[in-house]
Amino acid sequence: MYIYNVTVSVDKAVHKDWLQWMKTVHIPDVMKTGCFVEYKICRVMNVNDEGETYSTQYTFRDMADIERYQKEFAPALQADHSERYKDRYVAFRTVLEIM
Repeated sequence: MYIYNVTVSVDKAVHKDWLQWMKTVHIPDVMKTGCFVEYKICRVMNVNDEGETYSTQYTFRDMADIERYQKEFAPALQADHSERYKDRYVAFRTVLEIM
């Protein structure tokens, strides 16, 4: 099993809206792709920056799942996020293997 981790630091002025949108729109859309089996969204503690930082962790079974997601679904989903929160966030993504 693997985790696709997306860490996002969101401007404090929009973080409540962002979190609500993530829970009601974006994460459900990601899960509808069928590439992931579960997810968690976590607030990152003790970060001294100007935003609120969150980690969304999507669990998947094998590397073909993340490759399919990145090829077929990620560009449009990331574009929706970028359009809605342009210049209000920074993000980075990692793939983790569960040991």
